[in-house]
Amino acid sequence: MSTVAIVPEGTDHPYALSHLDSLESEAVHIFREVAGEFERPVILFSGGKDSILMLHLALKAFAPAAIPFSLLHVDTGHNFPEVLDYRDRTVEKHGLRLHVASVQEYIDAGTLRERPDGTRNPLQTVPLTEAIQRHRFDAVFGGGRRDEEKARAKERVFSLRDEFSQWDPRRQRPELWQLYNGRHAPGEHVRVFPISNWTELDVWQYIAREGIELPGIYFAHDREVFDRDGMWLTAGDWGGPKEHESVERRQVRYRTVGDMSCTGAVDSDATTLDAVITEIAASRLTERGATRADDKMSEAAMEDRKREGYF
Repeated sequence: MSTVAIVPEGTDHPYALSHLDSLESEAVHIFREVAGEFERPVILFSGGKDSILMLHLALKAFAPAAIPFSLLHVDTGHNFPEVLDYRDRTVEKHGLRLHVASVQEYIDAGTLRERPDGTRNPLQTVPLTEAIQRHRFDAVFGGGRRDEEKARAKERVFSLRDEFSQWDPRRQRPELWQLYNGRHAPGEHVRVFPISNWTELDVWQYIAREGIELPGIYFAHDREVFDRDGMWLTAGDWGGPKEHESVERRQVRYRTVGDMSCTGAVDSDATTLDAVITEIAASRLTERGATRADDKMSEAAMEDRKREGYF
C-alpha cells in the first residue's frame, strides 16, 4: 500500500502534501461524497469567510462543471451591508441559486418575537429548519470548525438530524478512516462540516494561498462602534447603542461576521492578509470566544440550541 507524507507547507518532497493540501483534499472528498450519496444538498452561505471558503472548495471539487448544490442564507435582518453585497455579487458571478430564509418575515408574521437585547441570532433556528423542510434538503453544508467552541468540537463531519432537525448525540455514527455514513430516514437530514478539521489560522493561510477575495470588513478600517460587555459593536437600528453607551470612531476589523447585534470587532491595524495571519498566530483567544456574544453563553446553552436545530 502506498502512503502520502504530510509535511509542513513549503517542504520540497515529490510525494508530499502540505497541511493545507491535506485539508483541501479532505474537504473536496467530503463534497464529492455528499454529491454521490444525497439528492438535495445545500450550502449555507452568508458571505462570511468560512462559507466563502466552503464555496471555493466546492467550486474546486466539481470544476470545470458547475457545483450541483444551491445556497441557503438565513438573513436576520441585522447583517452587515458589506457582507450582503459580497454575497449577492458572488451568487451572480458564479450563476448560483440562492434561497433566503428571512427572520424579519417570521417576526412580521408573529411567528417569532424580538428579544429584549435586540439580537436575532437565536431566532435563526426556526427559519433555518423550516427552509430545510420546505425545500426537502437532505444534506446541509455548514462552516463549523472544531476550534470555535466546545459544543462544535463534539460534532461529526456527518451530523445526523431527525425529522425535527434536532441533534441527538447518541445517534451519531463513528467516522473511522474517513468513511462517512449518510443513511437517513425520510424527513431526516445530515448536517455536513467539510472544514471541521481546519483552524482559524488554516483558513486564513489557505485564503492567502488561493487569493480568495473577502469582504473588506475582515481587514482594519475606521468604523463607528460602541462598547457593550467588553465588545466593540457596530451602531445600528437593531437596538444599539443605548443612552449610556457612547459611539466612537476606531480602527477595527472583524475576525468573524454574523449578526451586528452579537458580533464584536477587535482593535487592529492589519490591513493585509499577511498582517491578519500574523495577528491570529499571536492570539490566545478563538475568534468566536473573543467576538461573538452568543458563544459567551454556557456550553450547556449551546448544546440546547444544537438539539433544537441550530448549527
